[in-house]
Amino acid sequence: MASFAQLNDDNHVVNIIKIANDNDILNSDGNESESLGIAKCKSLFGLNTEWKQTWFSENPVRFRTAIVDGEYIPEHNVFTKRKPYASWTLNTTTYEWEPPTVQPATITATPEQWVWQESSTSWVKESIPEPEAIEGGTYSWNTTDGYWEWTETSE
Repeated sequence: MASFAQLNDDNHVVNIIKIANDNDILNSDGNESESLGIAKCKSLFGLNTEWKQTWFSENPVRFRTAIVDGEYIPEHNVFTKRKPYASWTLNTTTYEWEPPTVQPATITATPEQWVWQESSTSWVKESIPEPEAIEGGTYSWNTTDGYWEWTETSE
């Protein structure tokens, strides 16, 4: 099976399909051909659709496997997660989006976390609310790993 990512006009991945490795997508040497696969996708989904091949393997050809709601960056020929904020830039070694300032160290001592605030282009602390009580136990903040931990109470 060959996998193809359908792209919208902004190069965002909107669909991923698998098609059989039949004679429609194999070249004269019997190898998968991206261009033949794209032609097959267009014949199935419409000539006005855009496609790129993606690979589900340890070493995908376009740096990583395409994901729905991810994006394709033509100038680097890679699939990435979608750009989360306008101020973030693409690291062209890891192909990860990076904020203009590094995220501060994880907070574990108190129920707080760092969240990106685009309006100030900075990291701000935000409280992590205690989960709703569940009968038979209580929540306490795990200061070692930084999460709410539910413990069953004995009767």
